[in-house]
Amino acid sequence: MTAQAAAPALPARQIRLLLFGLMTGMLLAALDQTIVGTALPTIVGELGGITHYSWVVTAYLLASTASTPLYGKMADLYGRRPVLLFSIGTFLLGSLLAGLSRDMTQLIVTRGVQGLGAGGLMTLAFTIISDVVPPRERGRYQGLFGAVFGLSSVAGPLVGGYFAETNWRWIFYINVPLAILAIVVCWHVMRLVPFQRREHAVDWIGAALLVAGVSCLLLALSWGGNSYAWGSGVIVGLFVAGAVLAVAFLVQEARAREPILPLRLFRSRTFALANSAGFVLGLVMFGSIIFIPLYLQIVKGASPTRSGLLMLPMMAGIIVTSILTGRAMSRIGRYKWFPVAGAAVLVVGMLLFRQLRVGTSLWAAFGYMVVIGVGLGLCMQSLILAVQNAVDVRDLGAGTSSATFFRSLGGSFGVAILGAVLSSRLTGALADRLPGALAQVPPDQRAAVAAGGNFSINDPAAILALPGPVRAAVQASFVEALHLVFLTTGLIAVLAVLVTLAMPDHLLRGAGPQGATGGADPLGGKAAAPGGKPLPKESKDEAAADMEAKSQTML
Repeated sequence: MTAQAAAPALPARQIRLLLFGLMTGMLLAALDQTIVGTALPTIVGELGGITHYSWVVTAYLLASTASTPLYGKMADLYGRRPVLLFSIGTFLLGSLLAGLSRDMTQLIVTRGVQGLGAGGLMTLAFTIISDVVPPRERGRYQGLFGAVFGLSSVAGPLVGGYFAETNWRWIFYINVPLAILAIVVCWHVMRLVPFQRREHAVDWIGAALLVAGVSCLLLALSWGGNSYAWGSGVIVGLFVAGAVLAVAFLVQEARAREPILPLRLFRSRTFALANSAGFVLGLVMFGSIIFIPLYLQIVKGASPTRSGLLMLPMMAGIIVTSILTGRAMSRIGRYKWFPVAGAAVLVVGMLLFRQLRVGTSLWAAFGYMVVIGVGLGLCMQSLILAVQNAVDVRDLGAGTSSATFFRSLGGSFGVAILGAVLSSRLTGALADRLPGALAQVPPDQRAAVAAGGNFSINDPAAILALPGPVRAAVQASFVEALHLVFLTTGLIAVLAVLVTLAMPDHLLRGAGPQGATGGADPLGGKAAAPGGKPLPKESKDEAAADMEAKSQTML
């Protein structure tokens, strides 16, 4: 049985409620990827522990990224409802405890608990929608999930900046009522989503190897060039340990009865290429979202709250394009050319960002942001839909979680790698410009600057308070370093174009809107109804060929 054939029909009202609950849960996880960053200086100032600064973000990324595939498999084995409720409940507990933290150690541990819950929120949202909607109709719903992600990417820094100026603990407390609402809605609606229990054996060894391996690699990338030199024994040891654990994980998955990530899925060309593209685009996506606010704060002098507002053009591009892309995929019945076009638009967007200068107008920057938003909106949901369309119903949870996992892993690697690129280039640029800038300021100001120590991109306010010539030198150096970052992400986006071009162009399963004879689309317009108009002969033949190829792949 295919995932497409298994999708039950739910009343329009129930689908709306289900969608609302899932989007609320997804908003929680997406927000907390970015909401803490702008408030971290304030948090560290109150709790102390500046040496553990990066761990507040790293603990969340480690827990959420490493646990994602485990959630997908557990949902396949035990059912969507209990696993989703556990995920939301864990996130709620972590948020409440994080808000109550009295020192950095408590905050780091509770952020890890938050991440453990967040690992299931995104992947289960996509999985559950795929249970009740066939792929041909699914794009419209997943387009709304893309809009939620776009909203959170901008709202996170905005809300974080606002609460940093009032009470930073509400960054975490605000999750509590939203999580309770999501639990109530999902508890009620998901009773209508059927699940057939089957015999299972959880691959705990594989799960442990995956968590350990990913943790080692992410720690190496997070610490490298910051806490430790890249060639230090700690960083080299972490990379070696990560590689060894990755090999052990693959060996375990090949022999496990119920693997966390079934390796047979990679025999499908669509599955393998879509996940590869997701990894690459995750790197590009997080690279752009993380560094653009820094430009707005350091170069344009925007406050954390205002920099969030200035990111609205990118959010608008993501939201509008995600919704339109989802509807277009449902109508056309194919997905390939959307991520291809999206990756190409991202290449253009990154090259445009290399035109940014200290004196560039905000309107020009807004235009570049819209281009990036359009590219991301075209890519994000179409790749997940491609993965879901390529797997059997028994692997739907594992397949969907793999798409989320590889994108999240790419984002985690991207933040670390591009951060290292920025830091390295910024150091060289400052060494070239600062001596001349310091020579232009009075001796007393020069001594004050020297006493301030090194400049940190995590403290834009301190940079803006520097004497004019020194501030100009730092801003010019930062823009120069950003150019290298955006060139790197542009080249990586070229790789994404090539990978998505190599993807097969298969039909999405299920009737399309043009075949509808009745029924109501929960989001408006006509919906596909069973027994609609038959596909043309060419489409029938292609669909049959696709189905046969898929069946052979999954054997």
